[in-house]
Amino acid sequence: MSTSIQRYHIGPRLAEIVVHNNTVYLAGQIAETLDKDARGQTEEVLAAIERLLNEVGSEKQKILSATIYLADMADYDAMNDAWSAWVVPGHTPARATVEARLADPRYRVEMVVIAAL
Repeated sequence: MSTSIQRYHIGPRLAEIVVHNNTVYLAGQIAETLDKDARGQTEEVLAAIERLLNEVGSEKQKILSATIYLADMADYDAMNDAWSAWVVPGHTPARATVEARLADPRYRVEMVVIAAL
């Protein structure tokens, strides 16, 4: 028996959202406003994640795991301030945060999440 795979916002290199077996996979999300600081970019990324999850019938309370990439670990506290204000108490996902060189030096944060549908 095969299960369907739904892809949304398909581009030449990636789909923004993939849904399979009642699981939602989001591509790495970055801020569009690159002159913001780490907190501002994090807030923008979290809003995008919430919008994308809602688009397919999920929500932030259903996030199973999050991987957060920071261009500089010095931004960890600023990112965490925005994250803590956004995440729903009692519904925190498994999470990892790592420092990584991101595709554009203006990116401060990129997030990848997996959520239940």
